[in-house]
Amino acid sequence: QLQASGGGLVQTGDSLRLSCTTSERTFSNYGVGWFRQAPGKEHEFVASIGWNGNRIYYGDSVKGRFTISRDNTRYTVALEMNNLKPEDTAVYYCARHRESYITGSYPYWSAPKNYNYWGQGTQVTVSS
Repeated sequence: QLQASGGGLVQTGDSLRLSCTTSERTFSNYGVGWFRQAPGKEHEFVASIGWNGNRIYYGDSVKGRFTISRDNTRYTVALEMNNLKPEDTAVYYCARHRESYITGSYPYWSAPKNYNYWGQGTQVTVSS
């Protein structure tokens, strides 16, 4: 089970750090993705990171502002979000990729259907 945390209410230009944690010992064998969902919208790909910290991809709307990282010794994946904008407002979810030790290119990492374990989400609200 994945646990996302770190959300909150911030102002435009502020920063937040989200964390995705688990007690699963196989966590380090899998890539992890962050997605977000705004009211009335589909899940949007935010970022992903491979099992060993490679295969890092970002959605176009967050490139240059968000940074994903992981610490397999602590079973944690972090999402550092800088220069937040009102359009970043959403519930943010972390999810585990359905295949272990996977590589693949951007389309394989950005599709929600390729993730089979999802955390409960954490709300991020950015006021203007």
